[in-house]
Amino acid sequence: MRNTKALPIIGVALFLALASVLVAAKWMGDQGVSGTRVAVATADIVQGARLAPEQLQLAEWPVGSVPPGAITDLKQLEGRIVRSDVARGEPVLESKLAPPGTMGGLSAVVSSGKRAMTVRVNDVIGVAGFALPGNFVDILVNLESTSTDNGTRSPSISKIVLERILVLAVAQESNRDDSKPRVVNAVTLELSPDQVEKLDLARSIGTLSLVLRNQVDPQPANTAGATRESVLGLPEAKPAPAPVAAPAPVVQAAPTPVRPRPAAPRNDGVLVIRGLDAAPQAFN
Repeated sequence: MRNTKALPIIGVALFLALASVLVAAKWMGDQGVSGTRVAVATADIVQGARLAPEQLQLAEWPVGSVPPGAITDLKQLEGRIVRSDVARGEPVLESKLAPPGTMGGLSAVVSSGKRAMTVRVNDVIGVAGFALPGNFVDILVNLESTSTDNGTRSPSISKIVLERILVLAVAQESNRDDSKPRVVNAVTLELSPDQVEKLDLARSIGTLSLVLRNQVDPQPANTAGATRESVLGLPEAKPAPAPVAAPAPVVQAAPTPVRPRPAAPRNDGVLVIRGLDAAPQAFN
């Protein structure tokens, strides 16, 4: 009898449990747990590489958390070039792909409106090999004192001329996954056209150095540059005044020669007066 009385309670408990499962399933469905298939990488893909079919697959992804730009059709990825590294299991996003038809190599990763320029460095200028692809650097130029046309000398100065410049590659390597420092003899930078012109002039008139900066620091330097006087704590040298040109000599015109007047002819004689008449009388 006791077991018979417990049956309704067990039945009610089973009904409530089933109802809870159904409600939870409906709630999870409303939250988008039912996934959609997006393209993910099956292996690490390096920057500038062309996608191959064996590197991709479709995987279930929660509908509510599908990242913007995710690809749902593998045919859209045939022959595409990746602009940045894609890790294994990471969704392949449109923002990480170069435009269709882009050729592979470093040119595929150069942003629109930018240019890639390579500068020669050494173990000191290249920040001891810590300037790696994906890092940002400032570019410093050191100018020696030179003579000007008016006889004065311009002071030597060290000045930051370009800031927050993206390093695209070191030597011939553009892989951003490697964090080990590498001492190389060339660094390729991403620059705007006006920055390319400024850097080309700077390396022809002075010595370049790279300054590694924080990845997320956007603040400009706003410095006036360092001179010999500012480093040693000396008063700033004032430029020597330009020499005053001597006045041009005044050329005086030669005086006009004065011709002597001809002497009046000599007249030897006397004046003879007769009454009211007077007449000269000459003696020969």
